[in-house]
Amino acid sequence: MTLPYVTLSCAMSIDGYLDSAVPRRLAMSNSEDFDRVDQLRADSDAIMVGASTVRRDNPRLLVRSEERRLLRLAAGRPASPAKVTITATGDLPVESSFFTVGDGDKLVYCPRGARERIANRLSGAATVVGLGAEVTMRDVAADLAGRGVRRLMVEGGGRLHTQFLVEDIVDELQLVVAPFFVGDSRAPRFVEAGRFPWTATRRARLADTRRIADVVLLRYALSDRFPGADAIDELGRHGRRPSFDRLDQLEDGDPREKLDGCDEGAGEALSAGPPLRDRDRRS
Repeated sequence: MTLPYVTLSCAMSIDGYLDSAVPRRLAMSNSEDFDRVDQLRADSDAIMVGASTVRRDNPRLLVRSEERRLLRLAAGRPASPAKVTITATGDLPVESSFFTVGDGDKLVYCPRGARERIANRLSGAATVVGLGAEVTMRDVAADLAGRGVRRLMVEGGGRLHTQFLVEDIVDELQLVVAPFFVGDSRAPRFVEAGRFPWTATRRARLADTRRIADVVLLRYALSDRFPGADAIDELGRHGRRPSFDRLDQLEDGDPREKLDGCDEGAGEALSAGPPLRDRDRRS
């Protein structure tokens, strides 16, 4: 089975933090970039966040633009993508916006042994899917593919970023850098410690950079499924970098159609530490 095209979307401070350590959310981006992210959501079939993000940020995970919602509806799609999260304990507030806002599907992944308990706790607020004693992001992506998800957007937090990246199943990283420092080691970081596939000897491919008001967007091609990946390599050998417009021109029709036939087994899954188990993992 072909896995969904996975885009990891993140905004961080210059020193690599996703937020401050205080409860009040720290805005890393600006209105122009929020609109860009809204378009990315509108192009996706599902949006995934970690359980800690559900608890801490109470995200709505909806397409904000009415025009984009109407376009999705006209295409026979729900107004907003499905919402996805993962938990080992079921420590998810049922009153959170993840469950109560929006008419789309809500999916909660967990170890198989915890499924009945978590389903009872959530009382029908979401579809609870048990995937085995240990849950990997590859397992989640494969199950989502079976549910018709072809484009998956991952919005964090740091633990979820780490799990997807070390398993080497991210096709594209869109990383926004805010023009300030957080400087607090208690604050959540972009990623946690892990055995990442991209090292000094296997460098990630920078597709392009874009200035968006006072932030900068870095777009990395992390797999060969990235539109125009071959062109990026070729231009890189000549010391040039492609533009976003050029990458768009390289796509013939709907880029989702390019996903069929890709090698789903490429890259052995690595571990960022103990995978999700029935015990000792809060999220």
